[in-house]
Amino acid sequence: MAVVAGVFTNSVFGFIRASVLLGAVDSAGGDLGGYTREQASSYVWLGQALLASVAIWGWSEIADRVKNGDIAVDLARPVDLYFSWWARDLGRAAFTLPARGLPPFLIGALVMGVALPPTPLSYLIGVVSMVLAVSISFTLKFLINLAAFWVIDIRGLVGVSVVVSSFFCGLFVPVHLFPDWLRTIAYATPFPSILQFPIDVFSGRASGFAALQVIGVQAAWLAGTFALARLVQHRASRRLVVQGG
Repeated sequence: MAVVAGVFTNSVFGFIRASVLLGAVDSAGGDLGGYTREQASSYVWLGQALLASVAIWGWSEIADRVKNGDIAVDLARPVDLYFSWWARDLGRAAFTLPARGLPPFLIGALVMGVALPPTPLSYLIGVVSMVLAVSISFTLKFLINLAAFWVIDIRGLVGVSVVVSSFFCGLFVPVHLFPDWLRTIAYATPFPSILQFPIDVFSGRASGFAALQVIGVQAAWLAGTFALARLVQHRASRRLVVQGG
């Protein structure tokens, strides 16, 4: 039932977002920052398809385990904390993409039409881009959860992160349509790698060498956030004190 509700919600919001963006394209004379009506429709429906998988909405499962002490058991296990949760998140994404992402995309494609790349290589690169996007999103959420080792409640951090990431990842408006100064700020963050870049690859906006550049940027952000996560996890585990038998 949750999957069905998610498909319905994604579809409804997809139509709302598409109506707004297509209205802006029409007001601009049929081309808004390189987006035609078909490309704008593709942007919206690909975003709705990927939204559940990249899961920009925050979660606090690790932080909750820090608060109740269960994190001590996690750290004592032979599987590393980061990699065990990363594998879990990849499994979640592998389920939500076909179950919650594909149906809204097909609905949008049938009703409003979409533009997709013609070559199979673009889809292969798109899959790589999507895996990197899911991994970057997870690593950022993992870092926020680790803050529970220092603060009592991370709900404020989660709320701020959701607002900032939703805006800069291109959920509301394509990052390419930002003013120059704001687009520069966005590209200096990992957030476009979570949603805007995979959409660019899957829609054919970034193809060939440009698509490989996108993959390179995403890989660099994953490496950077991963290194930071390992450092913070190391410091957090040294800070942990557990009492009891």
